[in-house]
Amino acid sequence: MVSIFKKRIIAYIADFFVISAFLWIFAQILAFIVIPHSMFLIYNYFIYLLPIIIIVYFVLLEKIKGTTVGKHLMFLKVKSNTGGSISFFQAILRNISKLYWLPIILDILIGYLTGGSKDRILNKLSKTNVVEE
Repeated sequence: MVSIFKKRIIAYIADFFVISAFLWIFAQILAFIVIPHSMFLIYNYFIYLLPIIIIVYFVLLEKIKGTTVGKHLMFLKVKSNTGGSISFFQAILRNISKLYWLPIILDILIGYLTGGSKDRILNKLSKTNVVEE
């Protein structure tokens, strides 16, 4: 049986495939505008667009559905420690470290070092947890 920690890692990778696919489609549509007008500098803004898309993706899906595409594929759901659905504040707080790779690694390491569990520190601070459906 696969541990919930491994399922969460697989779900996280699957979610980034979904985000990457969305960005690829967006870039292809944008290319129709950029190439004829030689506006290639617009691609410099993707570094700023990516964190916004990541936060919107994780926050909205976890708040509205309680799960993301990756978590849904792994039969996982995000719940508040009280057992109900999470608030927008909880969703933002628990997902802020997913902006880039280094913060999420630090989030996992700090959570492991401070609590001995394999739970992220921002899950503890936001009072949320990921459970199996």
